[in-house]
Amino acid sequence: MKKEINLSGGIDLDAVVDNSEKRIDGRKADELRSVKFTKNFISSAKGSVLVEMGNTRVICTASVEENVPGWMRFQKVPGGWVTAEYSMLPGATQDRTQREATKGKIGGRTMEIQRLIGRSLRAVVDLKKLGRRQIYLDCDVIQADGGTRTASITGAYVALKLAVDRLMKDGLVKHDPVIEALAAISVGIHKKVSILDLCYLEDSAAEVDANFVMTESGKIIEVQGTAEGAPFSKAELMEMLELAEKGIGELVEMQKAVLG
Repeated sequence: MKKEINLSGGIDLDAVVDNSEKRIDGRKADELRSVKFTKNFISSAKGSVLVEMGNTRVICTASVEENVPGWMRFQKVPGGWVTAEYSMLPGATQDRTQREATKGKIGGRTMEIQRLIGRSLRAVVDLKKLGRRQIYLDCDVIQADGGTRTASITGAYVALKLAVDRLMKDGLVKHDPVIEALAAISVGIHKKVSILDLCYLEDSAAEVDANFVMTESGKIIEVQGTAEGAPFSKAELMEMLELAEKGIGELVEMQKAVLG
């Protein structure tokens, strides 16, 4: 059961997207929800941002430790490390979500998401240039309305870049280890129409639910796609990919504007 409450090429989006009917929240099929980034939201962190996508709100912070994980030290792996943690506040959902600390263990969904965030960000970082240090990316959902993992990845990149810029300004890192920008977005098929950036109501009723993580240059880091009922075709997958490219391109431009 779901807990949340509430550069395009090749294919002509106008030919594959049905914009004739408005969605639950009034958007077109290929339209993002309203997006807002508030950087330096947490003053104590090296980098932080509040990312808002519709009614989904996530605080992303980047903290720096001047050491590396034990396995890197013992294996003498050069460079540093980037890792992530993800959590959802009890009041983020309509029905209170129990804190995992009180359960005594991290849930499978949480573990899956924070691993996804970590490997997504590591894909765009030259860890050798980072030096012998570790950056923790903490993504805390304060309000959930679908797409919390994709919003977390998109916000975590902004927090990471802010932290790296600060390390470079302080002379601790000589060369920018960030290779290129990245963002993530959800795409799905709802009422047989491919749609971008699903809110919870759409997500819970979608025939297909997918998440895309891509770089600024259009390279794919990860694709997660699931048919909730009947299988989907390769053509439908390509439609969703085209929508993801469009949405991620728009998000990257917003990230650049916030980072200045």
